[in-house]
Amino acid sequence: MACMIPHIFLLLPLVVYAQSNSMLNVGGSLIAGDASASPWISPADHFAFGFREVDDGLFLLCIWYNKIDEKTIVWFAQHDQNPVPKGSKVEVTASNGLLLKSSQGGELWKSGPTSSVVAFGTIYDTGNLVLLDSNTTPLWESFNQPVDTLLPTQKMEVNNFLSSRKSQNTYSLGKFQLRFSEGNLVLNTRSLPTTYAYEPYHVIQAFEGNQVVFDEDGFLYIMQRNGKRVNISEPEGTYPANTHYYQVTLNFDGVISVSHHSRNPSAFNATWMHFKKIPNNICVAMRGNLSSGVCGYNSICTLNNDQRPSCKCPPGYSLIDLNDKYSDCKPNIQPICEGGEKNLINDLYSLQDLPNTDWPTQDYELFKPFTVEECKNACLLDCFCVVVVYRDNSCWKKKLPLANGRKDSSERSISFLKLRRNISSIGQDSNLLRSKGKKNQDTLVLVLSILLGSSLLIILVLASFISRGFIYHRRKKHTSDFLPRGNFGSMQKFTFKELREATNGFKEELGRGSCGIVYKGVTEVGSIAVKIFNHMFEDSEKEFKTEVIVVGEAHHKNITRLHGYCDDGKKCMLVYEFLSNGSLASFLFGDTKLSWDLRTKITYGIARGLLYLHEECNTEIIHCDIKPQNVLLDEHYNPKISDFGLAKLLKIDQSRNRVETNIKGTTGYIAPDWFKSTPLSTKVDVYSFGVLMLEIICCRRNGDMEVYEQGREILVDWAYDCYQQGRLDVLVEGDFEAIDDMGRLERFVMVAIWCIQEDPSQRPTMRQVIPMLEGIVPVSTPPSPCPFSSTSREVSSIQFVQ
Repeated sequence: MACMIPHIFLLLPLVVYAQSNSMLNVGGSLIAGDASASPWISPADHFAFGFREVDDGLFLLCIWYNKIDEKTIVWFAQHDQNPVPKGSKVEVTASNGLLLKSSQGGELWKSGPTSSVVAFGTIYDTGNLVLLDSNTTPLWESFNQPVDTLLPTQKMEVNNFLSSRKSQNTYSLGKFQLRFSEGNLVLNTRSLPTTYAYEPYHVIQAFEGNQVVFDEDGFLYIMQRNGKRVNISEPEGTYPANTHYYQVTLNFDGVISVSHHSRNPSAFNATWMHFKKIPNNICVAMRGNLSSGVCGYNSICTLNNDQRPSCKCPPGYSLIDLNDKYSDCKPNIQPICEGGEKNLINDLYSLQDLPNTDWPTQDYELFKPFTVEECKNACLLDCFCVVVVYRDNSCWKKKLPLANGRKDSSERSISFLKLRRNISSIGQDSNLLRSKGKKNQDTLVLVLSILLGSSLLIILVLASFISRGFIYHRRKKHTSDFLPRGNFGSMQKFTFKELREATNGFKEELGRGSCGIVYKGVTEVGSIAVKIFNHMFEDSEKEFKTEVIVVGEAHHKNITRLHGYCDDGKKCMLVYEFLSNGSLASFLFGDTKLSWDLRTKITYGIARGLLYLHEECNTEIIHCDIKPQNVLLDEHYNPKISDFGLAKLLKIDQSRNRVETNIKGTTGYIAPDWFKSTPLSTKVDVYSFGVLMLEIICCRRNGDMEVYEQGREILVDWAYDCYQQGRLDVLVEGDFEAIDDMGRLERFVMVAIWCIQEDPSQRPTMRQVIPMLEGIVPVSTPPSPCPFSSTSREVSSIQFVQ
């Protein structure tokens, strides 16, 4: 009995700890939407941890104030799929800490591996959620992984940061950041989704700062290395911290607010009182050359009475996203370059006075000294100028897009915004502008031409008319069965003239391939991409018709939408939706890299799009050319498969000879099936998807003959070597986000290796790929991609050594 006493004393700290801090045992879990399950509560009921319903049937794993009516959220698990559906589950695990899974069992987020085995967790009355080992040593703390809020007793170390939300009621990553960098506290915007930090818009300088402290009394300060404090904020005297909650929040609009709230929910005016805001005027603080600041491009920021910004489009502009008042503004009438006499310019344009308004960037010309009238005229006569700013005898010309617009009494400038007059008269006035200046000269040329060449002209016109009519009649007859003459499905039939006008004479080229060129165009419903085929062979017309009908009936968020077509006898054209972020290739192989989380999200989207083409369409579609250039990204970086089947015009049931003589895949992505007698199947797309996956993982091309290390030239071979050697960190060298997510990285590489198996029967279908990627189905150890022959390596040689 006596020998047991020391062991009992060893257990006492753990027992006391559990009694005073609401211990969360390993294996304990919570399920989103389970009304019978209570959140985990701090000892004095100040804070709670669990799932909060933030939208109809959608939940957020978070920490919130539990005693006040607002239930204000102070921390949440950050991942791409916030908020999560009903049935999602969080569990305390020994090896991975907190583990969040979807209702289907896929891993969404985890607190991460720890240095020791997790024994239990607890949430303190400070709002800090902590995981501990059996010796009560903290292994992970929510205070060390802040989101957008600091609480009393919380500290920020060097290189720590807060991130804003995208909007007040969304929980995705926003564009503002509070960083503790080089001893100073810095506010900056950043690019999304790459999170590259732009120049600061506010700096609290401490020079030798070592730590940001928000102490238990509500004082916020920077502690310097010499022990001195640089005060940022102190609590209001009549609202002591022992009777009021305090918090520091980086709001979605880039303003830091220091706030307090009575701990008594029944107290008079029991709400959050924001007694300090940093910076004092964020509209004026924004002056960087990159990013659009608080408001979107072409917008104007003004400060409300509560020192928070509001955004408004200037006259003649409207919001691109009507549901987001902070979004970009677009001109209602696109500017058109016109030259001509001053009085005619005034007939086309007017200037709107905007006092105390400025856009401090986007200058491209400065005149000094200048009068107001000279400044206004300079903009009117310049087709690139959309606004001029006049101040102190100086005149600044500006062009689109306009960034960091602000209106404030401190601005001593006046802006003149150029607006197009009545749209109904534009065509007539434009013709007048173009013609008047050269009227006499054109008349003289016309008279001479008629007198000297009338006979020859008449003969040429008649001959041309007869020959063109004959050709057009033959082509029209030949294409009478090509496509229906009216609209069919959800597609529109365009005329050549309509598309020529929409593309401004096929002016802006987006890209080109062996079979055609793609141009950008604009219609009443928005931007479009117009693909013009170089030529169409007679035996391809039925295939083209079939492809148009099939693709026109394909409706999926990861498939580029086909709006319509043109086949009026002049050109064969397809009209697609325009995707603003271009191809995935530009982000994988260019200077701007996407984050690891976003790359995995894009991979999921491509896989779902391929599954739709292979199994969920009315007709089975084999893409035959999956590669980064054929994956386009919209404004939210959602992937959409494009150019499927149209450029290649391949049938599913091609014979061996047809296959061998019509290989039109792209170097580096062609499956070995093309070089064998096996019939084509959807597995050729699976192979290409596997290659694409490896490129997404590594952000490099499959065939790169410029790499310095021998053996790394062919990515599919090198990736398998790295997997065999257990050195996947080498594949993503320098990508610490991917290295920290080693479980998912290994899973993705294993799936990719399965997809690039030489034997098509060994490759999974896309329906099998998706649950493996999501972690719902375990991935077995993949064999060597080419165990039976050297075909794959021979194919690599054929594809890369040219």
